[in-house]
Amino acid sequence: MFIEPNFGRLHKSEKNTTGWIEVVCGSMFSGKTEELIRRLNRAKIANLKVEIFKPATDKRYHDLNVVSHDKREIRSTPVQFAHDILLLSTDCDLLGIDEAQFFDPGIVEVSIKLANNGKRVIIAGLDMDYLGQPFSPMNDLMAVAEFVTKTHAICMNCGAIASYTYRLDNSDQQVVLGEKDIYEARCRRCYNEGMAAKNTKL
Repeated sequence: MFIEPNFGRLHKSEKNTTGWIEVVCGSMFSGKTEELIRRLNRAKIANLKVEIFKPATDKRYHDLNVVSHDKREIRSTPVQFAHDILLLSTDCDLLGIDEAQFFDPGIVEVSIKLANNGKRVIIAGLDMDYLGQPFSPMNDLMAVAEFVTKTHAICMNCGAIASYTYRLDNSDQQVVLGEKDIYEARCRRCYNEGMAAKNTKL
């Protein structure tokens, strides 16, 4: 069972002496952003200085806010490049980063630098793309993180536990922004059956 690190228990003078990286990953519709928002709000209650960032390209629900599928939201700063986060996070204890799979590879170096500087970094993102392959740079972020939490959805085809993101259209681009109109959460069996059916039609 995952035990969330309690940054608030540290003495004020010790607050910035150690940092770490937490990754929340899983398929679409598995509650990743909801969990990110929950941890950030808990930190705010503990009077920690919190900053939240998301890719500028992700405007599905809101131009500025990070919004979960169940409509929970928190104010964030959209950034174009990962290294912009370093410039905007000097005066905070904790950083939240949503949809990390959409950032450039520099997000790994940025996260390490932030943790080395004593900050708690919480990152949410897809662990696999629509082909069921590791979604870079999330795989590298999981490797350097102290804590990794994998969330699960419910298969929209059969109701089993879902770990895969199945794309309904036939686009071959790795990144296609969309919601339930384009994607379904699926279990391994239903995902493989869907991909096999697509390949048969080609």
